[in-house]
Amino acid sequence: MAESDWMQRISVDPQIHSGEPCVRGTRIPASIVVGSIADGDDFATLMKSYPALTTEDIRACLRYAAEALRDSHLLPLGG
Repeated sequence: MAESDWMQRISVDPQIHSGEPCVRGTRIPASIVVGSIADGDDFATLMKSYPALTTEDIRACLRYAAEALRDSHLLPLGG
C-alpha cells in the first residue's frame, strides 16, 4: 500500500475519539485494528466484528502503525 493510499483511509478528528487516528468515515480506532491483528485476529474476523472495515482499511491501519514506529524514538526496554 502506497503512503498516499493509507493517508486517504486514516483520519484524525478532534470530535471523534478525542483525535485518535480512526478509519475514515468510522469511529474505529486504528489502534484497535492493529491490536486485534497482534492478538491473532485475521482480516475476516475483524471485518465480521466491524462490518464497516475493508481489507484496504486494515492494511491502511497497519501501514499507519509502521510509519508511526518509523518516525518515533523508542527507548530500549530494560532487562
